[in-house]
Amino acid sequence: MALYRRLKAREGFVANLGLMEARMDLSLETREVGRVTIVRCSGRIVSGDESESLRTHVAWLLRDRRAIVLHLGEVVFVDSSGLGTIVRSLTSVRQKGGDLKLCNVPEHTRKVLGMTNLHTLFDTHESEESAVSAFYRKTSTPEQPIRTGLSVLCVDRSPDVLAYLRESLRRAGYDVHTSNSLADSLILMRVTRFQLLLLGPELTASPLIQQGFMQACSKLTVLELGREFSGLEAGEAASELLKRIAACLNPGSCSSS
Repeated sequence: MALYRRLKAREGFVANLGLMEARMDLSLETREVGRVTIVRCSGRIVSGDESESLRTHVAWLLRDRRAIVLHLGEVVFVDSSGLGTIVRSLTSVRQKGGDLKLCNVPEHTRKVLGMTNLHTLFDTHESEESAVSAFYRKTSTPEQPIRTGLSVLCVDRSPDVLAYLRESLRRAGYDVHTSNSLADSLILMRVTRFQLLLLGPELTASPLIQQGFMQACSKLTVLELGREFSGLEAGEAASELLKRIAACLNPGSCSSS
């Protein structure tokens, strides 16, 4: 009986170990190649500590480096927040006069970039050598999306989700505005006209602001993102969201929330 308990305990340990390995928290390995810094990412880039780790690391590199390559060959999963973190990191690097390139992008992540139209935002390469070489050549200006003129306001507490929504929808041709507060969103709705509002969960404000916000929302179509949105696989999230938006912007096919 004691032997049986030891065997079951060992089985439980092995199962837990397998679960921990399957989770694969993000690890980052950095090295210098000439004036280029390569960050090798391994694991998952998802909402929480993983996204924060990557964002903090890139910010630290920007103290004295401007040419950064993210090697994604060992990344097994990217959710909406994770992709938003990469977008924000790219923006931060370019604001400092540098650039961030991607290399060894796995097929599943490449599909996500294609589905979200972010492949035109990022400079991606098949290998580290190709990415490093690109920094030593004159690079072309990223392709600019064609605007449809349809205006969308995205409101969510998470800056990563907002970055993901902003770039994904802009690449799909929408005129996108973002805010992480109901008060600021109300100001935007007063000064300009939107066709659609994308509303994240757990947004709070004073009763007066909430009342004004609800009154403003009654004049346009509203899509609620839901708590689960930030953790969805990034390509799936964008694909489903674009379908919902297209349906709602067709008269009579969607009602306001």
